[in-house]
Amino acid sequence: MKKIIKKLFPRKYIAFAHGVLSWVSALWYQFPSRRMVVVGVTGTNGKSTTVHMIGELLRILGQTVGYTSTVEFRVGEKHWINNQKMTMLGRWQLQKLLADMVRVGCGVAVVETSSEGLAQNRHWGIDYDVALCTNLTPEHIESHGSFEKYRQAKGKLFESLVRSVAKKGLGLVVPKTSIVNIDDVMTHSYSEYWAEKKAGFGTGVVRDGAPLIESTIGTAEELHPQKSGFVVEGVRFEIPFEGKHNVANALAAIAVCRTMGYPLGDISKAFTSVPAVPGRLEVIEATRGFTILIDYAPEPASLAALYETVDELYRSTHQRIIHVLGSCGGGRDRARRPVLGAMAGRNADVVVVTNEDPYDEDPQEIIDVVFQGALSVGKKEDENVFRVLDRREAIAKAFSLAREGDLVILSGKGAEQAIAGPNGTYTPWNEREVALTLLKTFS
Repeated sequence: MKKIIKKLFPRKYIAFAHGVLSWVSALWYQFPSRRMVVVGVTGTNGKSTTVHMIGELLRILGQTVGYTSTVEFRVGEKHWINNQKMTMLGRWQLQKLLADMVRVGCGVAVVETSSEGLAQNRHWGIDYDVALCTNLTPEHIESHGSFEKYRQAKGKLFESLVRSVAKKGLGLVVPKTSIVNIDDVMTHSYSEYWAEKKAGFGTGVVRDGAPLIESTIGTAEELHPQKSGFVVEGVRFEIPFEGKHNVANALAAIAVCRTMGYPLGDISKAFTSVPAVPGRLEVIEATRGFTILIDYAPEPASLAALYETVDELYRSTHQRIIHVLGSCGGGRDRARRPVLGAMAGRNADVVVVTNEDPYDEDPQEIIDVVFQGALSVGKKEDENVFRVLDRREAIAKAFSLAREGDLVILSGKGAEQAIAGPNGTYTPWNEREVALTLLKTFS
């Protein structure tokens, strides 16, 4: 039915209909976003981790918080993994979740706000107070039609601030605020939208051409496995997250907390207690002496960040890199497939290409394209690159090849709870549990 509707009606009319439904669902639940401070987080990479950091920081700082992301949901004290295979929930689900947050007394809601959700106007009826963009690189181009349209879709979050209802009596006085990544020139244009306050975050020296706004700048990075250190305006931060990209995510979260009036010293102290994000650079030590690293990294920019972290923190202490990956999103982003394969071929010693989320496409065809990408940079079939259709068997293959001192990377699923197949079917999947179960057979 959805396919028929898409063929019969222009996209703008469908988006308008989505928007009307979004507003009606907000009306049904009595506009819950007007009774909380709402932070919207968009961008290409780092959205879920940044949402997690913001939500957990505010919780540790004493706020009752709710948040929703690709990875997880929180409603006050209740916390669970996202099992919906959606970054931004549909209209009725999202408004109900916001209403649940109000019901348990949440003062702040943090909402991961995707380009697809914005393009479909799922944000109508949500009164945002803070709009944040983590970064912007080419993604979902086939879905949006071009990078410019993708960028414009993200801009809808910032555009919505001018129409967002002013809120009083919430305990927090938060001006309508836009926050951009001053290190990423592609996000700078979002600071041109109206906002009562405009802020930014970044590392090192402010780049030429960056908007002249109040900025949270982190310097003197110290990167270690599962922790990082940096300084903001003389205040030392030691966070339980690894990699340069997580320093950027942390600075974004700090910028949001500062907008809400929290001093840097309190934020720094709170950050030491922020828990890890499930399925994001998650480390498992195997009894046979190799290390497993589970991460999401579904597209080239995030995969590049993953390899950068591996090179900085793991390459010198491990023998070989064995990488299990696929290409998520059957029916979209086909251009990324050979690129991911080539990246794995260049950066990993052994590559195992497998199934991920084929949807209505033939998974073997997706695998073959990724596989060809690895071959194009010199990998040799059945010697240091393998094709294994079943993901469980692919992970088992990687474990069988792993020796003491090796690092096995499992990317593409992270904390996702299902593999998306044809005709809307979902097969339950938990990468961490699968890995732990398989390890028992290799111990």
